[in-house]
Amino acid sequence: MDNVLKFINNLNINENDTVVVSCSYGPDSMYMLYIMHTYYKCKVVCAHVNHKMRQASEQEYIDLKSYCDKNNIIFEGTEILNYDTCDNFHEYARNFRYEYFESVVKKYHAKYLFTAHHGDDLMETILMHILRGGSIYGYSGFDFIVDKVDYKIVRPLVYLSKDEIEKYDEELNIPYAIDESNLEDHYTRNRFRHHVLPFLKSEEKDAHLKFLNFASNLKECTKFLDNYVYSIIDKIYVDKVLDLNKFENLDIYIKKEVIYKILMRIYNNNLSLINSNHVKNILTLIESDKPSVSINIPNNICVLKEYDKLIFNYNNNISTYDYVLTNEVITPYGKITKVSATDDTSNNTIRLNSLDIVLPIHVRCKCDGDKMQVKNMTGSKKISDIFIDSKIPKQERNTYPIVTDHKGKVLWIPGIKKSKFDMAKDKVYDIILKYEKGEK
Repeated sequence: MDNVLKFINNLNINENDTVVVSCSYGPDSMYMLYIMHTYYKCKVVCAHVNHKMRQASEQEYIDLKSYCDKNNIIFEGTEILNYDTCDNFHEYARNFRYEYFESVVKKYHAKYLFTAHHGDDLMETILMHILRGGSIYGYSGFDFIVDKVDYKIVRPLVYLSKDEIEKYDEELNIPYAIDESNLEDHYTRNRFRHHVLPFLKSEEKDAHLKFLNFASNLKECTKFLDNYVYSIIDKIYVDKVLDLNKFENLDIYIKKEVIYKILMRIYNNNLSLINSNHVKNILTLIESDKPSVSINIPNNICVLKEYDKLIFNYNNNISTYDYVLTNEVITPYGKITKVSATDDTSNNTIRLNSLDIVLPIHVRCKCDGDKMQVKNMTGSKKISDIFIDSKIPKQERNTYPIVTDHKGKVLWIPGIKKSKFDMAKDKVYDIILKYEKGEK
């Protein structure tokens, strides 16, 4: 508790300032709201988003508004009315929340947006980023203070574990509700929360503080390293072209960081689209003996080596590709996205059990000899024959997307056929992929 208050006190908030607290009515955000209302004289605004995915959310909206009215806290609430246009519920809901919170911040000219991310959240994020692969920045989890244009996002509860927060709630009689979907194991984060974190805490009671120290050290390293790497990028990367003669003289680690930072710029810091495999593939491309060679990376970006130059361009005419699927991949024929739920059972959706395959999942074009064990059929069938049977035009067959596991096992031809690895809705699965056809 002392470290939380020290963190907030260092912000130098005065009674003329306004802060917005994002509050779900869960135990973490209610404790955050209580702290700001009880210990500080500034104007506090509670901002709430009703996701309308659970029956209980309607009552939680009412209860939170009632709590705010009783305690003279300004309440601002909204709801998500339509998910029909989104394929990834979690990403859509997160973007919706932050856009709404920013609108509340602007309405009240607030200096700060407080969120209730705590020590356990940090542990989960670090572990997930390590498994996905990335850079030092990603391995440090999330930022405790985020500088926006006109305000800051702050996360003071990183010093506390989930158990500590709930204990404070009970002692202080702070009301809250539990989102029962957090008790399920459908999502990766929940499996870390329920199975991995308890083990780490059994080994070290204050494991969250060890992770906090780990993250803080990495952030200090990252700050120093970023300044150095960006100073190099400014000299060797101009107009989406990397000077390979100058690049060649760099240390291998700095080379990796330069490529990663360039990708961060291209993808607007969207870590879900980038992983260590992309950096590795680009470095392999650079080291190729061929004077002119290219690869394709997510969202139709072509990386082209032309003698002593490496060029990053948007490509509408992709001939070959092999993407590692994290959350979303855009192919020449449409978009493939990980989704949390769908009622669709057509060939546009596949449900997979990660225990049956080797991760990560790849999205690539057809290779010679590709075969698939088609669902409800005996034996294997050549992909080329499936294309012919499905009347796929000859000029499209070499670039049509194929979904495989890391070992090359064909799992799905989006929109056309599913393999035997597709699970029925009433079976066990932890991955759902959805295909949305685009225009070639």
